[in-house]
Amino acid sequence: MFQQDSINVPVLGIVENMAYFTPAELPDNKYYIFGKEGAKYLSDDLDVPFLGEIPLVQSIREAGDVGRPAALQTATPIEAAFEELTKNVVQQVVDRNENIPPTEAIKITTMAGCSAVKKK
Repeated sequence: MFQQDSINVPVLGIVENMAYFTPAELPDNKYYIFGKEGAKYLSDDLDVPFLGEIPLVQSIREAGDVGRPAALQTATPIEAAFEELTKNVVQQVVDRNENIPPTEAIKITTMAGCSAVKKK
């Protein structure tokens, strides 16, 4: 499993966001404007599960703009993408809980370089 040594938190998997574009008027077409399956290749290279791909769809942005989760859209290709992603995340959580000891609480040891902290 991939772990960054300085963080030591297991990664459940990789999601490819904006994986492809499908115009509403051509629902069977997929245009890979940022390349195809890059996240799948990365997951293979890092030996991390590939969890799914989310398409580049205008309604995802619009839903985010008004504070409505895009995953709640029904009867759309987005619904299928988020359903697949959810199934894969849940399966990885189940597998992780069965096969890996609990993760330790993350301890922040330095605030150097953190602009969110007000300096006194």
